[in-house]
Amino acid sequence: MDAAALDEVVAFTSELIRIDTSNRGGGDCRERPAAEYAAERLAGAGLEPVLLERTPGRTNVVARLDGTDPSAPALLVHGHLDVVPAEAADWSVDPFSGEVRDGVVWGRGAVDMKNMDAMVLALVRAWARTGTRPRRDIVIAFTADEEDSAVDGSGYLADHHPHLFEGCTEGLSESGAFTLHTGPGRALYPIAAGERGTAWLKLTAHGRAGHGSKPNQDNAVTRLAAAVARIGAHEWPVRLTDTVAACITELAALQGLSVDPRAPGFDLDAVLGKLGPAAALVGATLRNSANPTMFNAGYKLNVIPGHATAYVDGRTLPGGEAEFTAVLDELTGPEVEWEYHHREVALEAPVDGRTYAVLREAVEHFDPDGHAVPFCMAGGTDAKQFSRLGITGYGYSPLKLPPDFDYWALFHGVDERVPVEALHFGVRVLDRALRTL
Repeated sequence: MDAAALDEVVAFTSELIRIDTSNRGGGDCRERPAAEYAAERLAGAGLEPVLLERTPGRTNVVARLDGTDPSAPALLVHGHLDVVPAEAADWSVDPFSGEVRDGVVWGRGAVDMKNMDAMVLALVRAWARTGTRPRRDIVIAFTADEEDSAVDGSGYLADHHPHLFEGCTEGLSESGAFTLHTGPGRALYPIAAGERGTAWLKLTAHGRAGHGSKPNQDNAVTRLAAAVARIGAHEWPVRLTDTVAACITELAALQGLSVDPRAPGFDLDAVLGKLGPAAALVGATLRNSANPTMFNAGYKLNVIPGHATAYVDGRTLPGGEAEFTAVLDELTGPEVEWEYHHREVALEAPVDGRTYAVLREAVEHFDPDGHAVPFCMAGGTDAKQFSRLGITGYGYSPLKLPPDFDYWALFHGVDERVPVEALHFGVRVLDRALRTL
């Protein structure tokens, strides 16, 4: 990897952070300046990017890089341009300064995910300088609206511009191949090969409105509160997906344990107890979940309202949606209605084929002491929308991080930042992986 690419990945990360693309939800975001920035640098690498909008200002960028083997399936590499908001008063630095200090780039989007956007831009420009071409066509997409519903971003692209992704069978994006230190000298690189599905719910209870001083057995607030309490207290059963089972097997092997999660009588709790900090990789993806998050009822203290609403953040495992629906019907009961406020599928990608093997090898090549392992994301990414086009997604935005660097805490957190050396590592790993794939 040439020195110019290493300089550019740092500069691009910093400059993208300085473009405030805060997504406050409900359409309150403007990604176009960042999209134009990315398109200009793609054009500088000889590509022909197109800018696409469903809503003015909510801009997506797509470009295709021709590979050397026209018969090979194409590969999608995608990243989102929007970020979650940041309260400047809580930060040590201006969250949109992109400040580079003491070998670290600071600002909102440093890990989620303008770092990956910058890696891709720096890499394709390095390839242009050296005349390098990958084996497969690579479609590059920088999207809007990932931090909300994706209706203006990947959802719009998948539904209205599928031709731009013709031939793509697999995709790479965020939240994978970062260093997770689980003990002295033990560095894991989780590669995402699955995502739980999104099941955001709206609950509604109806009742009889009346005076707050009088008995009311048809109180909508009481009905809804009882249902929300049941949902919050429910203990979902363990359901081991293929990705989670593979993760447990590999984590156990690193501890010198030979286990078969599919064997009758497998003692999951005992094994997890021996994995130490690494158990966090599977803790949130062993089961479906439903967490109440919002409650809205009434308009005056002494008036019993006729209806009340609540919202629940539900997540489903691959293959777990039927169970989720049946349990919600039971927990809400006959007096509370529920519907999907937003819904996206769960995903699972193979971990026993060539693609995963290449992704693993590229990471371990540049960190021979590290161990790549598969894992399932608790949340979701734009891979959900692109799966509508038959594209299998992996989370792969490589970063080599120091032991005291809490990657998980910086996602949507205060003082988000990324080490310069981590960006250099990421470009090198992506270069090797994309050229090999």
